Amino acid sequence: MCPAAGPEPELPAITHPDKILFPADGITKGELAAYYDAVAPLMLPHLRGRPVTMERFPSGIGTKGFMQKDVSKGFPPWLERVEVPKKGGSVRHPLVGDRRSLRWLANQNCITPHVWPSRVPELLHPDVCVFDLDPAREDPDVLRAAVLAVRDLLGELGLRSWVKTSGSKGFHVLVPLDGAAAFDEVAAFAHGVGRILVRRDPRHLTQEFMKADRGGRIYVDTGRNGYSATFAAAYAVRPKAGAPISAPCGWGEVERGAAGPRTFTLRTIAPRIAGADDPWSDMPRHGQSLPRAIARLEALPRS
Repeated sequence: MCPAAGPEPELPAITHPDKILFPADGITKGELAAYYDAVAPLMLPHLRGRPVTMERFPSGIGTKGFMQKDVSKGFPPWLERVEVPKKGGSVRHPLVGDRRSLRWLANQNCITPHVWPSRVPELLHPDVCVFDLDPAREDPDVLRAAVLAVRDLLGELGLRSWVKTSGSKGFHVLVPLDGAAAFDEVAAFAHGVGRILVRRDPRHLTQEFMKADRGGRIYVDTGRNGYSATFAAAYAVRPKAGAPISAPCGWGEVERGAAGPRTFTLRTIAPRIAGADDPWSDMPRHGQSLPRAIARLEALPRS
């Protein structure tokens, strides 16, 4: 017989809960913390084990924020951390595996937690491959066709994919992996997929890194697949007017136009997450192997 679970650790108090973080909307730090409390059961499975980079806005989004990776000092002793090497030293990233840690992030005025595509202890082997579609201009029909093209090409390669709104301008498409491939192999595969996508629709898609070179096309960003690269966590609030959320959704919602980049917001998502199933709940159980997909990719016509 399994022992009964112990009581949940006491949640840290939210200091200055009335501080306005989203000036145009009047959304406070307390509301941000309450949202992360509410969404924790859906969000935590996607956060656990991933090094976190905090995007913090101590004075609200009306003032420039900053990214913080290292939590070497001045942080609670119960906060899990992982030390990872970097050029000339190391970084101690926070790990967020329970409501206490997620609430602590909110208390740091962290609006968006950004996460690695790998988890401890296998930090050199990502368990997701990420495609980030970043439009230069707003055109819902073109964007929808582009994100569905990503899904369909991955399907040609024998891979299932899941989608979420970015909470900014586009969508994120994720392929769950079995963790066998290293970062360089996953990154090369993702770039190759992006190259085929652009070749099939050069009018609307590009892999040009510089915005000036994109010519108004959608940037197929596969750079989230390198060591220490990050992407906005599932269910993360984004630092934009309205507090949009990077929300997992179903492919049917994308096809119908029911889910756009900023459809879901901190103040409108409550009915969606209240007692609902996570559209990504089964994704971690479907880790896929890359070698066959790589072989299929290499067999595709080059012109």
